[in-house]
Amino acid sequence: MTFHDRVDPECRAPLAAITRLYAAAPWDADPVLRRRASEDQLAAMTAGLPPVEQVRWQDQVIPGLPGQPDATVRSYHPRQGKEHRPGLLLIHGGGMWGGSVAHEHQFAATLCEHLGAVVVSVEYRLAPEHPYPAALLDCYGALVWMSANAVSLGVDAQRLGVWGGSAGGGLALAVALMARDQGGPRLCQVMALYPMIDDRNDTPSARAFGELGPIWDGAKNAEAWAWYLGGQQPDAYAAPARAEHLRDLPPTFIDVGELDVFRDEDIGFALRLMQAGVPTELHVYPGAFHASEFLAPDAALSRRIIHTRLEVMHRALHPAAPQDALDQARMAIPAPESTAAHAVLPDTR
Repeated sequence: MTFHDRVDPECRAPLAAITRLYAAAPWDADPVLRRRASEDQLAAMTAGLPPVEQVRWQDQVIPGLPGQPDATVRSYHPRQGKEHRPGLLLIHGGGMWGGSVAHEHQFAATLCEHLGAVVVSVEYRLAPEHPYPAALLDCYGALVWMSANAVSLGVDAQRLGVWGGSAGGGLALAVALMARDQGGPRLCQVMALYPMIDDRNDTPSARAFGELGPIWDGAKNAEAWAWYLGGQQPDAYAAPARAEHLRDLPPTFIDVGELDVFRDEDIGFALRLMQAGVPTELHVYPGAFHASEFLAPDAALSRRIIHTRLEVMHRALHPAAPQDALDQARMAIPAPESTAAHAVLPDTR
C-alpha cells in the first residue's frame, strides 16, 4: 500500500489541499521567513471562525527566570464563576522556529471554555534567532509564574497541567523534566501530542515517512533540530528522548498518528515512562498523519482524537468532582465536530 492508501479516507482531501498550499509557498525568501510565511497562510485558512463568547483574555508581560528576558503570555479565563480553577499552560507548536500565541488563539479559548480552566499561552523565543535553551526557559518560566501568581490568576496551584503539540509537545515534556529536577511546580497532567523529542531522527518511522510531506518530514525535522540546537550537543531538556531517568514524572498522555515521522520515538518514550512507573496513556491512531485532526476536523477519526484529549485533561484537572459531575462534564464537552468548528488550525510542527 502507498502512503496515500494508508491515510484515513476522510483525511485525504485535506492532505492534498495542504500539499498544494506548500507547493505554492514563496521559495525565493530566507528559509526561516518563507516557512513562517507558510505558517501565516495556514492560520489564515481558519480566519473568520466564530469567537468563543464565554472566555475573556488578556496579554501581559511576565518576568523571566533569573538571567532571562521578560516574556509575553496570553491568559484566558472563563467568564462565569470566580472560584479557583485549574490552570493549563499551553505551548504552541511550530518546529521550534514558527508558531505563535496568535496562531493558537482560538484553540486556546476553546480549551479554556470546555475544560473550565485558566489557560496561559506562552510566546516563547524562536530558533534560529534564539537557540536552545531559550524556548524551554520561557516555557518553564511561564509555569513558575503561573504557580507563583495562582491567587491573582484565580488558579488552584495544586491543579496545574501542561498541553503542547509537536514542538510544543516536546517542550511540555522538557518542562515536566525541569520541574521535577528543580523542585518546581507539581503538574497533575502532561498532554504531549505527537511530541518532537529526538534530534537523532533515525527511527523506522522517520525513515519510512522521512520523504513524505508536506506536513513534516525527515528533512524538515533535521533542519528544525539544527536551528534549535544551534550547534550545541543536546541534553535531556533539549531532546527528552535522551533523558536517562524518567521516574517521578507526572501522569502523561501521548498520542501520535500511525503515519507520523514521530511515531516510533513517541511510542518508545511512552514505553519507557511506563517502565519507570509513570502513569502513562498512549494512543496510536491508524490512518492519521501529523496534525491530521486539525487539517480534517470533521473526519470521524479526528473527532475521536480531539474528544479523547479533552476528556482525559478534564478528568485530570477536576479529580475531586463526583462521578455524576464528571459524567455531566463529559456530556458538556462538545461533540468533537463542535470542537473542530471552534478550533483554529495550530502551528503543529
